[in-house]
Amino acid sequence: MTYPSPPNPQAYYEQVWQLALQIPYGRVATYGQIAQMIPAPAGIDLDEYTAFSPRWVGSAMAACPNDVPWQRVINSQGKISKRPGAEKQRQLLEAEEIVFVKDKIDLKVYQWRGPGAEDTPRQARLL
Repeated sequence: MTYPSPPNPQAYYEQVWQLALQIPYGRVATYGQIAQMIPAPAGIDLDEYTAFSPRWVGSAMAACPNDVPWQRVINSQGKISKRPGAEKQRQLLEAEEIVFVKDKIDLKVYQWRGPGAEDTPRQARLL
C-alpha cells in the first residue's frame, strides 16, 4: 500500500511544525530525523511509515506557517533538496552561520539532536 499523505495531514503537519520550531538557530534537522520523532499514525505499518514519512515531513515544511523555521530542515545527505526556494534556504542557513562545503552541511557539526538533548556549542565540538 502507498501513502501519498498521512491519514490526517493537518494533525501530522502540526506535529512536524512543533518539532521544527524547536530546532535552535544555527542547527539543522533532516526530514527523516523529524519523521522518526513522530509516532506512526494509527493503522500504518511501521515499515511503511519509515518509508513514506520523510516525504510527509517535506510536504509539511512546504506548507508551514511563516513562523516555522523551514530552512532548518534538510535532506539526510546534509544537502538542500533541489526545488524552488533552495537558494533562499541556503542564504537563510548561511545567515545563521551554518557553513556549506560545496553544497553540503556537516551534520556532525550542525545537526540538532532533538528535544531535550544536550546541545554542545559548535565551537567546543570543533576543537
